Amino acid sequence: MPHFHAEYQGEEVAISFDGDVLEGSIPKKKLKLVIAWAEIHREDLEADWKLLSEGRGFFKIEPLR
Repeated sequence: MPHFHAEYQGEEVAISFDGDVLEGSIPKKKLKLVIAWAEIHREDLEADWKLLSEGRGFFKIEPLR
């Protein structure tokens, strides 16, 4: 399933491109920010997922600050 990982203060979470938490947890307020970031960068996430699925490298996406 297409997903990405986010980390906050040593805690990690795996999130689907639809915003569902698949594994792990981070504080709720931070999770909302990460999900909003993912909505903005959805096309980039999907492109990177495709590249990784093909065994190729990926492009770094500007992190949430």
